[in-house]
Amino acid sequence: MTDEEIKLDLMRSERVGFGEAIFCQQKSVAQIGRILELAGDAGAPLLLTRLSATQYAELGPELAERLDYDPVSGTAFFDFVASGSSAGRQVAVVAAGTSDAGAAHEVLRTLAFNDVNATAIFDVGVAGLWRLMERLEEIRQHDVIIAVAGMDAALVSVLGGLVAQPLIAVPTSTGYGAARNGETALAASLVSCASGVTVCNIDNGYGAACAALRILGRAKLG
Repeated sequence: MTDEEIKLDLMRSERVGFGEAIFCQQKSVAQIGRILELAGDAGAPLLLTRLSATQYAELGPELAERLDYDPVSGTAFFDFVASGSSAGRQVAVVAAGTSDAGAAHEVLRTLAFNDVNATAIFDVGVAGLWRLMERLEEIRQHDVIIAVAGMDAALVSVLGGLVAQPLIAVPTSTGYGAARNGETALAASLVSCASGVTVCNIDNGYGAACAALRILGRAKLG
């Protein structure tokens, strides 16, 4: 591996409103380690996504001690200190089931890395609709709502008919055979009868968080 393989985007935050993230799933430990070394030299905090526990362990203690690693979401913060500038109820992350926690926590961690305040509302899927209804007024107090749901992703359509805020769907790979590793949830979200829902790719909590950041950034400009 040579440094020609790596080109950090140090101006991403100034250009588009959220910081650089490193997708680790297909990267070697050597590549990830070198990226962190270069970021450290530049004084640039990074968000790492899809970082496995094995990759994290193999980075070694010197780099690992500079990482805030969350195994549930597979994310890590490198040389990051929160500014504490977030305020108000900006984003509600609404997960249908506990099995959707991985993608939901990827949303939460991406928002936290970008200093956006988020409320986590878990296990409110439509199999027990009363659970959602008792939190509905709380959900409506937020500027953007992200719905994380697998199986038939029914939560997306239900919320889409009940809230006025921008709604972003994260279909997950949760479910039995015909759920097809999230393809059914993705299709259900795309054909939702609730109009105006933004749909991200399967398990793409990072992408949903970035969509919310763009919406919030535009709201600030307005």
